[in-house]
Amino acid sequence: MTDQLAELPFQELVQRVRACTLCADHLPLGPRPVVQLSQTSKILVVGQAPGRRVHDTGLPFNDPSGDRLRAWMGIDRDTFYDDRQLAILPMGFCYPGTGKSGDLPPRPECAPAWRQLLLDRLPDIALTLVIGQYAHAWHLPDGERSVTGNVQQWTRYWPTLVPMPHPSPRNNLWLRRNPWFEQEVVPALQRRVAEVLGQTD
Repeated sequence: MTDQLAELPFQELVQRVRACTLCADHLPLGPRPVVQLSQTSKILVVGQAPGRRVHDTGLPFNDPSGDRLRAWMGIDRDTFYDDRQLAILPMGFCYPGTGKSGDLPPRPECAPAWRQLLLDRLPDIALTLVIGQYAHAWHLPDGERSVTGNVQQWTRYWPTLVPMPHPSPRNNLWLRRNPWFEQEVVPALQRRVAEVLGQTD
């Protein structure tokens, strides 16, 4: 099946992803895969899974986390939602539901089914932002066990990949405890984003 999907034209593959019902029995609001990508995308944003508001609107990072992420990147909404510039592929494409301490983890079926098939179709990615523990586990198999450890090692992956904490307001305490992230990493990230998008003077 994977070989057959790999041979599909790009747009047909994306249509298959958006019509996926693989995890339907486990999703409290039903499947609604939320992804953004084109074959000219230059930056890849890897989050965890859509939240409830993203599920309702169908727009990735359409929430306070997205506002903070765009500020960290130094770009506006129009640029962020331009799929010719940015691909957004969370580790789980559908809203997984809410647990006792926030949203549940991404469904484990999603990444093995679709992730590499889509990454293989993004030839122009020059910068990947890897956000949160589940994205770190997939994209940094040789990384540290903790998000903090990976983010502290950000120069190890520079300039093609940046391990990041989640921009959720739930992470405000982490940001207060680790001021170096916004003092050191964010300015470097903004310069790199501008460079990749051709926005430097």
